[in-house]
Amino acid sequence: MIVYYVENMEKASNAAALIFAAGIMTKPDLVLGLATGTTPLGLYAALADLKLDFSSVKTVNLDEYVGIPASSEHSYRHFMNENLFKKVGINMDNTNLPNGMAADLNDECQRYDRLIEGFDGVDIQLLGIGPNGHIGFNEPSDVFSGNSAVVDLTQSTIEANSRLFDKIEDVPLKAITMGIRQIMMAKRIILIAGPEKKDIINSALNGPITPQVPASVLQMHRDVTVFVALG
Repeated sequence: MIVYYVENMEKASNAAALIFAAGIMTKPDLVLGLATGTTPLGLYAALADLKLDFSSVKTVNLDEYVGIPASSEHSYRHFMNENLFKKVGINMDNTNLPNGMAADLNDECQRYDRLIEGFDGVDIQLLGIGPNGHIGFNEPSDVFSGNSAVVDLTQSTIEANSRLFDKIEDVPLKAITMGIRQIMMAKRIILIAGPEKKDIINSALNGPITPQVPASVLQMHRDVTVFVALG
């Protein structure tokens, strides 16, 4: 694991973007694992500015809310379309998120796992980290999660995500998330964290490996690069 402490989120995002860019230029059909939220916005803007050829790139997202259609402005599909996909000219058929409106959510989780395995895993997986140490929506638990699953969001996660909704009651209570197993299958992992995450980053990277801090499992991955913004 390599950890870089950088001046601000802009520098963290730009440095991470160069890793993604190098991967795309080396392997045009790269499989990217992507994340949502405020953390990756700078990275996505930097990737758009680089004018890379995304025509053969494939993507899989970490998660999607349950019960929100892809057409909703609150869906992660909408987030990805507006903040990355439309700006880089990617083939939309190559972009993948869980379907939170599926009639059978358990079947949808299994379908998503098969999709990822069909790609032989993710080449570069982007992660943020939640205030409780979650990655994706894999919340603190007594055991590390395995495959993709429907999860109940914790109150702290609901409160953190409420900034994107009109009121906290509108935040979905469940999501489909890529499992720890799929995240750990990625060939390379890039994690970006803002200054407000310094305490949980310290616990995740330097504390015991425990499902109570899901991100701590990254200590066991062979190729993790972390960018921590100091301000």
